[in-house]
Parts: sequence; structure tokens; C-alpha cells
Amino acid sequence: MHNFLPPSTQPVALDYNLWCEMPCVKLSIRRHELVPRFSACSSTTALAAMHHFYWMTRAASQEKRMLSRIKFSKGFEVIDTIKTRVEAACNATVSCADILAIAARDGVVLLGGPSWTVPLGRRDARTASQSAANNELPSPFADLATLTSKFAAKGLNGRDMTALSGGHTIGLARCTTFQTRIYNETNIDPNFATTRRATCPASGGDDNLAPLDSRTSNRFDNSYYRELVGRRGLLHSDQELFNGGSQDALVRTYSNNVAAFALDFAAAMVKMSKITPLTGTDGEIRRNCRVVN
Repeated sequence: MHNFLPPSTQPVALDYNLWCEMPCVKLSIRRHELVPRFSACSSTTALAAMHHFYWMTRAASQEKRMLSRIKFSKGFEVIDTIKTRVEAACNATVSCADILAIAARDGVVLLGGPSWTVPLGRRDARTASQSAANNELPSPFADLATLTSKFAAKGLNGRDMTALSGGHTIGLARCTTFQTRIYNETNIDPNFATTRRATCPASGGDDNLAPLDSRTSNRFDNSYYRELVGRRGLLHSDQELFNGGSQDALVRTYSNNVAAFALDFAAAMVKMSKITPLTGTDGEIRRNCRVVN
């Protein structure tokens, strides 16, 4: 169904070996360049990248505004650099969507997480729908039923949803996304709420940042799930995964078994990467990832 080209199986921690007509591109992207920029994202890191490449394949001129809610733009200059070098080596061959898919995988690997095979051959879209993006991407305020429904609409089940949410083991969130939780909700560790209130006032401070995983925010591990079990999920949507509902058992499993989480996360990332990609002659290969040709 997906006429993807041969996949990239090698983690591209230091060199990007992307498929052109032959593996002709080797890009030197150093660890100190890649990791800080991805980990600066104010929501998820790998997950933000995957959201972005999903909409890159489906959308165009409005992506930056659509994704302002996840503040991915802080890391996007890395993609610009990669794209410039790819175009110099074999122009009009490797899409921005494929670059983002590989970069998402390697951001995870560089921070200690799992690797996975990335199917390649996506093309970039020429049109966009801001309303579709806003409606289809999960909200940080969503309840479990809404989250489950939104993921199911993309062919992702509850296990996929809970594993992918583990991307919140890295990165930061804006005060405005968790303000209500730390002041008004009861299923929260009171000491954790007090700590977060120190930098997120009851009103104002919307852009103040806090780590999604307060223990190991710069390492890709299963600490996020241990935080949920301890009622220290930062976002309402995070804590919904462990709040007496259908995902409680899986969250507890991941909190105790990092290997199980890593395996499921990698599988879910591959599954998400195959959501209605543009291939063949559909779409285009962008010369600049920020605009259509």
C-alpha cells in the first residue's frame, strides 16, 4: 500500500545516510548540535517531530502556525541545515517529511532511547488545513475518551497511544498548558503541584516552561510513567493515562519495564509514520522545508 523506498536502518547519530537514487548523502550533524535543539521543544520532542512530518506530508503553508501549540520551531533550524546539505548532494530527491522522520528517530537514539527502521519515500504536501490540524492533534486538556478517539481515528490503538505519550519523557511545556491542573485538580501529588506553582502563577506567566518529566527531562527513559503512577503527570492529558481507566495497567507495566516501553514506542512510531503518506507522484519534494515550491 505504501510504495516506500528501501528503509533507513542505521541510526543517524552522526551521519545522515538518506536514500536518494543511491545512498549518496552523508551529513555531519554532531550530537551537540542535534540534542539541545530537540530537547528545547516546549512539548514533546520526537513526538513533536512526528506530528510535524505527518502534517508536512498532508499540509503546507500553515504548518508553522498549526504547530505553534507544540512549539516545534525551536528545533526546526536543524531540519533546515540537513535539507540544505541534502539538496546540495542530490537535489529534489529527499523530502522534508523523510528528513523529519529520520531526525525524530535519531533525536530519540541520541538521548538514550530505542532505534527503529524508518520507511522512506514520502513526499511533501502542497496544501494545508489549520482547522484540521487543530482538531485532529490531541489537546493537553483532553480526557482519556477523547485521546483514545483521536488516536483511533488515525488507526492507533490504546497501546500505541500510551507508548507514544512516553515521548513526554523529554522536553518542556508552557505554563498555560498545565496551569489548571496544578491549581484545580485533585489527582495530583501536592508537593509536585507546589513545585510547579513556583514558576507558573495562577494567572499570567503563560510562556513559563516546566519539564514534562521532572526527573530525567533530557534522557529518553521510562521515568514519565513512574511520574504518572506517582500522580506527577504535568498535563491533564498525561495523568488521564493513569487515573483509574483502561491504560492504568499498561502505564504501570512501562513504569517497571523500560524494555517493554522501548519496544512498544518504536513499533508505534513506525505505525504512526505510515499514516496516509504521500508517495509516487502525489505532492512534491520541497526545496525549502518551510514553504511549498
